[in-house]
Amino acid sequence: MNATMGPSKFFVGLDSSTQSISAVVIEVRGDERRVVLQTSLQFDEALPHYGTQHGILPRTDPAIAVSSPIMWAEALDVMLGRLAGSGIDVSRVVGISGSAQQHGSVYLNAEARPRLSALDPRRPLASQVEAMLARAVAPVWMDSSTAVECREITAAVGGQTALSSHTGSRAFERFTAPQIRKFFKHDTDAYAATARVHLVSSFLASLLIGEHAPVDPGDGSGMNLMALSSSQWWMPAVEATAPALASKLPEIVPASTVIGRLAPYWQERHGLPAAKVVVWSGDNPCSLVGVGLVRYGSVAISLGTSDTVFGLMKEPSVDAEGTGHVFGAPTGDYMGLTCFSNGSLARERVRDAYGLSWSEFSRALEATPAGNDGQIMLPWFDPEITPTVTRPGARRFGLSPEDAPANVRAVVEGQQMAMALHSRWMGVETDTIHATGGGSGNRQILKVMADVFGAEVQRFDVSNSAAMGAALRALHAVNADDGRPLSWDEVVAGVVCPLSDSIRPDAHHHRMYRQLMMAYEDCEARALREGSSDRSA
Repeated sequence: MNATMGPSKFFVGLDSSTQSISAVVIEVRGDERRVVLQTSLQFDEALPHYGTQHGILPRTDPAIAVSSPIMWAEALDVMLGRLAGSGIDVSRVVGISGSAQQHGSVYLNAEARPRLSALDPRRPLASQVEAMLARAVAPVWMDSSTAVECREITAAVGGQTALSSHTGSRAFERFTAPQIRKFFKHDTDAYAATARVHLVSSFLASLLIGEHAPVDPGDGSGMNLMALSSSQWWMPAVEATAPALASKLPEIVPASTVIGRLAPYWQERHGLPAAKVVVWSGDNPCSLVGVGLVRYGSVAISLGTSDTVFGLMKEPSVDAEGTGHVFGAPTGDYMGLTCFSNGSLARERVRDAYGLSWSEFSRALEATPAGNDGQIMLPWFDPEITPTVTRPGARRFGLSPEDAPANVRAVVEGQQMAMALHSRWMGVETDTIHATGGGSGNRQILKVMADVFGAEVQRFDVSNSAAMGAALRALHAVNADDGRPLSWDEVVAGVVCPLSDSIRPDAHHHRMYRQLMMAYEDCEARALREGSSDRSA
């Protein structure tokens, strides 16, 4: 970089995920940068009055998953208060951006615009948000209740190929378009009262700047509504989704856009400066930057509430089988991604079923043989995205439910083999994997990952790659806005660095897993033909 030394500046990245909100603060001085703050709060623990379970409101139907926009607003208020009281000199915060769980939608009424511009710093944010909502709850990415709406939208635009080739994905139940259509069909009056349909990212950004915020192509492409070729709304899909929807959608702006400054509410309530706010994005596009994937040839795997495998793409090569997605990338390129809903919650289900701690879970994984003596689990404890499983239930093949260590290994091996099989469409020769997410702290899980993929696995100091990516996006955009643009290589240099304890694959284990994956694929095909149920076979 051609930067001169001067006073340090802080760039803040926020991440509102399914279960928590996190913050990462990067200090930049000349060519030097370092992470000076990492903090997070869990919704269930820190905000118990909302009654969420893993960030989701209680439910009786496993296909329905909604959360509270008011809870997200309160979490944002608490987190920025924590940032102000952290001991860092917040007057040096010059840029802030954010990441949020993709696909979720928040419905605001016509009162939202004037209320956003007149937030009272003497009152908690949560108490002022309720009056803005046209819908009390927000459907999130775990919701799988819109199969009918997916079929309706697909038929209206000319079929699955037309929809995926334009928007990057076939119609998925959790995507925003079918969720909007379901809301319009089942609560017509509330839909009519909706003045703006926000994503979780643009909703939270709106609270920061005090006016309706736009979305970026990375998050907009996770809606089944945006044309990849133009990064603008694809009108056939918009018109197929709901009446007058075009007037209710946010503007789409480039990922490097400064959309405003921190509103007076935050300046007066928490003593924060009028820092530039950069358009927020989804957690997956932010994670791409947060693990340093600004060049082609590597992939990242995030072990979070959902497990995802993703990588940078030069061209939007859409998955012919319809299981993967193509999103916009913060770099201006594209990213391919495959998502598995049975991530950390499936691992927790197995851990809890046998009364294990996480350390005991790890020891069981380490003590069992690679390949598990051919015992296989399809870990579909909840409805699965990849492959599509609407009737949840783990399937066991040659695996006794009574054998705790074998079930521990089976859930981890099953998840890794599924990711390897269902990410082949991306066409990336994988020799290095950037691991992130909460599960990336478990070396035993990463050892299975390395052996299944036959690739070196690297970890990073900051496990929340989405918050890190948001902070780096703020650095990139603010510098460009100030007339001092940086390349993406310069942005990530010195701050996104792999730890020295990378995990290399065992060649013998990799050959064994290549054989076992064929058996896994057969088991999966059999289970999909028969329908899922929680049983052994």
